[in-house]
Amino acid sequence: KTGIDVLQFSDFKEIAGKKIILFTNSSARNQNGELSAEILIKSPNIQIVSIITPEHGFYASASAGEKVANEHLFGIPVYSLYSEIRKPNSKIISEGDIILVDIQDIGVRSYTYISTLFKIMQAAAENNKAIYILDRPNPLGGENIDGAVLEKGMESFVGIVPIPYIHSLTIGELAYMINEESWLNEGINRNFKCELNIIKMQGYERKMIWEDTGLMWFPASPNVPNINSVRGLAMIGIFGELGIISIGIGTTTPFQLIGSPNFDWEKVNKFYNNSSCISISKTRYTPQFAMYSQKQINGIFLNFNNCYEFKPFSEGIKLFLAIRSVYPELFNSNNIKDNSKSMFQKVTGTNNLFNAFFNNISSENILKIAQNGLDDFMKLRSKYLL
Repeated sequence: KTGIDVLQFSDFKEIAGKKIILFTNSSARNQNGELSAEILIKSPNIQIVSIITPEHGFYASASAGEKVANEHLFGIPVYSLYSEIRKPNSKIISEGDIILVDIQDIGVRSYTYISTLFKIMQAAAENNKAIYILDRPNPLGGENIDGAVLEKGMESFVGIVPIPYIHSLTIGELAYMINEESWLNEGINRNFKCELNIIKMQGYERKMIWEDTGLMWFPASPNVPNINSVRGLAMIGIFGELGIISIGIGTTTPFQLIGSPNFDWEKVNKFYNNSSCISISKTRYTPQFAMYSQKQINGIFLNFNNCYEFKPFSEGIKLFLAIRSVYPELFNSNNIKDNSKSMFQKVTGTNNLFNAFFNNISSENILKIAQNGLDDFMKLRSKYLL
């Protein structure tokens, strides 16, 4: 049972009689697949006064980076926090007694749902509003921490707190950490902390992968339509920022394809010893938009096995080191646009990984860079596991 199931079973007693601002989108469902927003709006015990939404909008259908307009749904106003504003303003906040959060995050630091949650927590602290989080599983599992911790000074909307790329926290645990570690202060001399309440799941174990939960997956965004696209994004998503090779955007299996018109998998495979968590097969595909639009691509298809020890970020690094061995010309920094370089550095949370890949630093050293800060994070994380 996720947080919404637990809350529903209790007849919403924890929030009864409250005027509620709901942060959600269509990824948030109960265990029967019913939309959390509709469940809450139909409840006679509470009043939903407005909905606030992250990137991609309520129906998770807007493209990445596309501004989303305000609208009305279910007879109530829906305020977009991916428009002119990224943080709820005083007008939005003043309408409710509490802020209720129910959204399915994907467990990747650069995915902006947690950045929007961070901004909501700041607004709650500033305006003395309590937050209730309906907890949900991390679809990448609760134990597979991977990828370097975001460095100080590298904060952005695609990396807002100093956690690894794959943090293996639930959204409730992450909010708990943000609140207690004073990260809402953003280095400024103030004492921001919100009243945080977490409606915990029932029957969840950290070792579970998504398939173990028995829950249905609903698209979190246009390029995350299924659970394997989550794993693919965690593995190769950072390299899509560089624009050096197709990663399946523009196809029906985004983040599960890699290729180019002249890609030769046999050559690359000589330098790559893939994890047993992945099955790889040669294929051809034609993106309908994005890189190599309408062109036939030679590539590979990544199929993810049900695996409890998958380290997607490290696996992606290993694969692209193999690609670099065969196609070093792709890693010529003179051919990378400034914006692409900047976005790669933001999503990886460091300048070091770009510099290492594009200055032919050894594979061994790159794999070390990709794990910077994990030991300290593991100690920190242990305090916040629910």
